[in-house]
Amino acid sequence: MSKHFSITDRSKQGAARAGVIHTRRGDIQTPAFSPVGTKANVKGVMPSQLRDLGAQVVLANTYHLYLQPGVEIVEKGGGLSSFMNWHGPTITDSGGFQVFSLGAAFNRKISKFLKEDEAAEGEGQHAPVIFDESVQSQHGQLAIIDDDGVTFTSHHDGSLHRFTPERSVEIQHALGADIFFAFDECTAPTESYEYQREAMLRTHAWAERSLKAHRQNIEAREKQLIFGIGQGGSFDDLRRESARAIGEMGFDGFGLGGSFSKKFGDNSLESALKMLTELPEDMPRHGLGVGEPTDVLLAISYGVDLFDCVAATRIGRHGSIYTKRGIIHLRSAEYHNDQSALDPETIIPGTEGFTRSYVSHLIRSGEMLGSMICSLHNVGFIVALVDGARAAIKEGRFEQYREEFVTKYTKSRT
Repeated sequence: MSKHFSITDRSKQGAARAGVIHTRRGDIQTPAFSPVGTKANVKGVMPSQLRDLGAQVVLANTYHLYLQPGVEIVEKGGGLSSFMNWHGPTITDSGGFQVFSLGAAFNRKISKFLKEDEAAEGEGQHAPVIFDESVQSQHGQLAIIDDDGVTFTSHHDGSLHRFTPERSVEIQHALGADIFFAFDECTAPTESYEYQREAMLRTHAWAERSLKAHRQNIEAREKQLIFGIGQGGSFDDLRRESARAIGEMGFDGFGLGGSFSKKFGDNSLESALKMLTELPEDMPRHGLGVGEPTDVLLAISYGVDLFDCVAATRIGRHGSIYTKRGIIHLRSAEYHNDQSALDPETIIPGTEGFTRSYVSHLIRSGEMLGSMICSLHNVGFIVALVDGARAAIKEGRFEQYREEFVTKYTKSRT
């Protein structure tokens, strides 16, 4: 029985569950969506607004904070939570995906999600980093992986850096998040079975080293929870093997890694979620990069407890918003004189009174307020969707809740 996580309610059908993750900065009622604050800020959304939306936890990125402003500055600022004026639970990822973006995915726009078996632009756990061709030429390949760790160059200035499992843990101890992830190798979904297995085994070895480094820090292990990450690419047998291995190591939780497709089949998200059956029942599960509305509800039905994704603010910055009837693109001409509410069915705190015409005007004019309103709406929409799912589980109607949402959301897009 985990002392950090308890399951309070279960769905009458399937594996959906509601529970509580206990952290030193407060409890997280699950399932829960964690807005992504990559550089210690959720783009376009104030921390006070996140609280008004009902967000319980925020995720930040180890790689980016390590490079800018630097770990020492965040630590001197009281740790991630105090530094960003968010006085609630926080999560940091290990930096593995960003290093992957500098290596195998560099200049190829590859992510962990595939669309129709092709690399998809702008989707997945995190976007590939911004880079400059002159920086690329300074050190050749931007990330070199070996069994001990990864050597990489900064996308800011080309300076050389080194991450090992121990170094990643040390950095995340200093950042002070309530939950953090073991260092892993996130592979390109197009890699061969042989390489995916090699990378999976390397991830397992790094997981053991990460866990050891955490346990050796007596102060940190009393304050922070460490989650391991399962890998295996798109191969079901590897995914299951990885879930079993990580699940047996003694981590406080599990991160769903690997790569997924947007269509059903052996490479689908639904197929990947089946790896969760290999985990201990009382181990909390985090869907890394899972944030599209229908994907979130699907993952909840398989027993995923936490989610993070940059899509809400990414599409918001371009003037698109989630609605119960699908995504709408406010830049489109049809909204130029649409005086209806931004989203009549889902009123998000802070967006009341704005019309589609007004926000469309802001977006088309390049005014940052337009992107901020859309981002605020989208984060609030996903938080509310997951909160609704949690309530539905407690009330014994989750499958109905999911079916009604998915039917309206997908039907309106066809």
